[in-house]
Amino acid sequence: MSEKISGKKLELAVITGSVRQGRFGPVVAEWFAEQARQHGRFGVEVVDLADIPLPLDLPPLPPALQPDMERPADMAPLTRRLAAADAIVVVTPDYNRSFPASLKAAIDWHYTEWQAKPIGFVGYSGASGGLLAIEQLRQVFGELHAHTVRDMVSFPRYYELFAPDGTLIDPDGPNGAAKTMLDQLDWWGSVLHDARRDRPFGAV
Repeated sequence: MSEKISGKKLELAVITGSVRQGRFGPVVAEWFAEQARQHGRFGVEVVDLADIPLPLDLPPLPPALQPDMERPADMAPLTRRLAAADAIVVVTPDYNRSFPASLKAAIDWHYTEWQAKPIGFVGYSGASGGLLAIEQLRQVFGELHAHTVRDMVSFPRYYELFAPDGTLIDPDGPNGAAKTMLDQLDWWGSVLHDARRDRPFGAV
């Protein structure tokens, strides 16, 4: 039995994708982070993209061709956290039937940091609960050789579901959905961690 499966916690990065003023994302991200802590199999770190400069003007060579590319110094904490993560959860709203530009910038500045890692999603919005953004993100992460787990957590009309203190008014359904997704991230995270350790991704 591998070290990971035998008990060592997986490193989980929870990314708050929205940087809009007055955003609700940090409330959702902190709720999910607490679910992950209670799950017991993860060391959890919340990464708020609003705290990280994400230039839209990318360098000439993409990170797929130059993985050790020079990035803005202020981006180094994000790069380190993504590289250290065994699993990643993206918290996203719908913006015009898609996902925020801040998320796309964070994704496009990196490449190997996503490879062979499981990605989960927590969505929130007024109507779809973030599902429109999530379906597009699945395609993007597939291009990066990441594995998106099937189940997700979704909050349609999120403003009716959370109390002013950031807790859920009726937590049973979302808590169950979070556990299901975390169980999948645990399984995939453990398997892919060991696979990356034993055979670097892309090695033949």
